Amino acid sequence: MADTWAATRTMIPYASRTGTRRNLDALRNSGWHLLVSATGKHRHEGFPYAIDNGAWTAYQKGRPFDVGAFEAVVESLGDNAEFIVVPDIVGGGHESLRFSEEWLPRLRGVGRRQLIAVQDGMTPGDIRSLLCDEIGIFLGGTTDWKLETMRQWGQLAQETGAYFHVGRVNTARRIRLCQFAGADSFDGTSASRFAVSIPLLTNAKNQLPLWEII
Repeated sequence: MADTWAATRTMIPYASRTGTRRNLDALRNSGWHLLVSATGKHRHEGFPYAIDNGAWTAYQKGRPFDVGAFEAVVESLGDNAEFIVVPDIVGGGHESLRFSEEWLPRLRGVGRRQLIAVQDGMTPGDIRSLLCDEIGIFLGGTTDWKLETMRQWGQLAQETGAYFHVGRVNTARRIRLCQFAGADSFDGTSASRFAVSIPLLTNAKNQLPLWEII
């Protein structure tokens, strides 16, 4: 059954890059990877890593998307990135998708794969034809929309053989929801900021029940 397949997946946890040695040691010992943002320090600290385009951080600070910072992090770290989040427009819906499509040719062949950020207003039919082993899904959007649509994006990824990542996941419950939806990976800031949360979140990733989780 699809639900059983999804709930038995082993996900990769990504933490936002931090320079705090204690947290880095705890993350490394627990098998976490790093998500390096274009708007932060362009360092992977010896971890396996992926690249975030920095659009969310710019949006939170009321700034325009920093094209230069994104191009710089892709230039310095792109070749060995496990995935790169294609530039998007936070809250942009279909306009964001068109923007991401403009970037796809420029990123082709860089890193292991590129992920298209999906958000409020988009449906699986909007990106199905773009998905393959090299182009996957990054689930962004508002929290309510993300939780309501997570399963359908996971189903789309399964049908197309595409990679599926969920952004902004900072609780054990949401980790379980990601696993049940068939996500390949997730990221959050909690593990980067608070070393004491790492065992709890790692345990949630490793011990996921098939019974009711909502």
